[in-house]
Amino acid sequence: MAKVITFGTFDILHPGHEFMLAKAKEYGDELVVVIARDKTVCSVKGKNPKHGEEVRLKNVSDLKIADRVRLGCIDDKYQVIREENPDIVALGYDQSAFIDNLAEAIRPDAQIVRVPPYMPDKYKSSKMI
Repeated sequence: MAKVITFGTFDILHPGHEFMLAKAKEYGDELVVVIARDKTVCSVKGKNPKHGEEVRLKNVSDLKIADRVRLGCIDDKYQVIREENPDIVALGYDQSAFIDNLAEAIRPDAQIVRVPPYMPDKYKSSKMI
């Protein structure tokens, strides 16, 4: 069984998030979604999320796409990867935070994949960068 892990803030859920999660799940048999901690969101985006981490965790869980949803780690962003030991790391098409050392954080036979954008012709924010 292949385990897929993906990460995000998922502050205000929308169809693009659902698409991304469903596509990530297609890469394996089990999908683990890691919700960014409030402190991490603030440091990356420069502002607090609208919804707290526990609310965001519940909202993603309620979608019933992921097999498991958990909070990330505050100090060591790669700790969750070591704990989960995924076969595949699925990144959003525009995801750029904490990917610089990602290859070193996964085991040598694990893959890193990019999920395609959701309706890029309709939603201009989904255009490939």
